[in-house]
Amino acid sequence: MKAEIANKLADLKKYYDILSEYRKYSLIEIEKDFMLRGAIERYMQLCLEIIIEIGEMIIANECFEKPKKHREVIEILCRHNILPQTFANRFAPAVGLRNILVHKYGDVDIRKLHKNLHADIDDFDTFTKHVSKYLKNKSQR
Repeated sequence: MKAEIANKLADLKKYYDILSEYRKYSLIEIEKDFMLRGAIERYMQLCLEIIIEIGEMIIANECFEKPKKHREVIEILCRHNILPQTFANRFAPAVGLRNILVHKYGDVDIRKLHKNLHADIDDFDTFTKHVSKYLKNKSQR
């Protein structure tokens, strides 16, 4: 499991770095350029899906309660002290963005996407740090 999660964390870092490069674009540029918008949406979706997959892997490996919704993955990791409460409270709703990106493409609010790009993607890096700490602690047991 550790190697699989490490590979997923490496992919998350790669996509996070790509998304970070898109921060240089204004809201108007993203609104007007459908290819740019599509790329941002896709990399955001990939990051969120990787986070959900990593969480589900940890939950299954630890035999924690099974989540019914993607948001619950973050909440369960918090309940078991893998993610801190303040971070989980802020981050759990962001996982809902994945559903919008996957199932309601035409309904994506460009202003919210732009806000997430500029204000929230650093949470992907924060998630990576917490999971890496969990893996390190687990290997030392």
